Amino acid sequence: MQWAEMVVAIVLIVTIGKVLRSRYRQMPDRVEPTETLEAARLRDEVRTLKERIAVLERLATDDNSNSVRLDREIERLRDRS
Repeated sequence: MQWAEMVVAIVLIVTIGKVLRSRYRQMPDRVEPTETLEAARLRDEVRTLKERIAVLERLATDDNSNSVRLDREIERLRDRS
């Protein structure tokens, strides 16, 4: 084998290696859309839970006049049903 053939063989091996490496790097991208759907679902759930916590905190920290008003409204709604 002469030196020119050896250089061509090395270039060919390196090129095949780079092609295979780039192909295997792209494989996790195919899995990513399902992960992003799951992440979006979890983000929505966290957002709704934060909204509910904010409402509960507001109810817990209201002064007595607001809580009395709230109790009256709850009793009024119970009387309707």
